Amino acid sequence: VQLQASGGGLVQAGASLRLSCAASDPTFSNYAMGWFRQAPGKEREFVATISRGGKVRYYADSVKGRFTVSRDNGARTLYLQMNSLRPEDTAVYYCAARETVTGATYSTLHSYQYWGQGTQVTVSS
Repeated sequence: VQLQASGGGLVQAGASLRLSCAASDPTFSNYAMGWFRQAPGKEREFVATISRGGKVRYYADSVKGRFTVSRDNGARTLYLQMNSLRPEDTAVYYCAARETVTGATYSTLHSYQYWGQGTQVTVSS
């Protein structure tokens, strides 16, 4: 599956952004999905994950209560609604997919088979 992330930009602290990740595979609903981010000089880290049916969601502690992951299987699109953005949220954000037959979610990089190209989010103070 090919993934195309979009929606990043430059915003001030406290603002909101919604990222999207469009998938090429018509069987998008067979994939658990995740969002990760990588700040300059840092390792890529987990942000959020959602099960193939969308019922199970899991977040990193650093974004819990501010970010919401969702998906539209009919539109083959994954979303990340980011509210109350902070300068420390500045990073390149990546979407990732893992084909699965269960309703599990995955929070580790090596769990994912496919990655999008990333979209830059910059939050100024």
